[in-house]
Amino acid sequence: MTPRENGYARAQDGTALAYQRHGDGPPLLLLAGQANDHHWWDGVREDFHATHATITMDYRGTGDSDAPDTHYSTRGFADDAIAVLDRLGVERADVYGTSMGGRVAQWIAARHPERVRRLVLGCTSPGGRHARERDQRVRRALGHRDPKVARETLLDLMYTPSWRAGHRGPFTVVGSAKMPPHARRRHLVASDEHDAWDVLEEITAPTLILHGDADEMVPSDNAGLLASRIPDARVELLPGARHAYFQEFRPLASRLVVTFLREG
Repeated sequence: MTPRENGYARAQDGTALAYQRHGDGPPLLLLAGQANDHHWWDGVREDFHATHATITMDYRGTGDSDAPDTHYSTRGFADDAIAVLDRLGVERADVYGTSMGGRVAQWIAARHPERVRRLVLGCTSPGGRHARERDQRVRRALGHRDPKVARETLLDLMYTPSWRAGHRGPFTVVGSAKMPPHARRRHLVASDEHDAWDVLEEITAPTLILHGDADEMVPSDNAGLLASRIPDARVELLPGARHAYFQEFRPLASRLVVTFLREG
């Protein structure tokens, strides 16, 4: 049976941060997308247990973590992740962040280079004025006043129609069920305000960038933009994949990550 540990770390401001560690071996920190908790990685984290112990966390405002009604930022989420690693006694880890988790991972790798052995950035963006933003049509659909329409839009951005035809859910990438409205708003602001462009050149960890070439949530041009700033970064585009490539294209995506991590 895979060893498991669930517990809480304390952020610098006292916020309780829920974490989950599964498996044995070198640590791999997995960072979820905006407004999501550790369940984002359900059904995927097991792919890494042959080589790593996986560590996930519930961002502040999600899951079993506290949800203070204060300013949230991707840089602050990175500090929270460091607090989790400190609580677990992890001095250095591999880090794999997807979507907003990739934005958080950028800050970890740039501001705490000694804590990151190898870095994987999935379906993410540098943020700021240099990023390629999603189309306004997509933004309007995601903000539709009818929650059912907005949810269908989100699922279509995550998965291809053929995959959805064979998968009726539950879907683990559509937001943390326990999230209060104020925290959902603050997560949106944190992701929208992200801008790590000026610090990407400070990342020293070997970096793999993964992106679906059919991603309209975060256009795949962002993969090249990240690679242009992060020294010696490698890009792998997954043909036909949308935003949740790590689930729908799991065998390929997980194999690419495991192979990359084994190179170090």
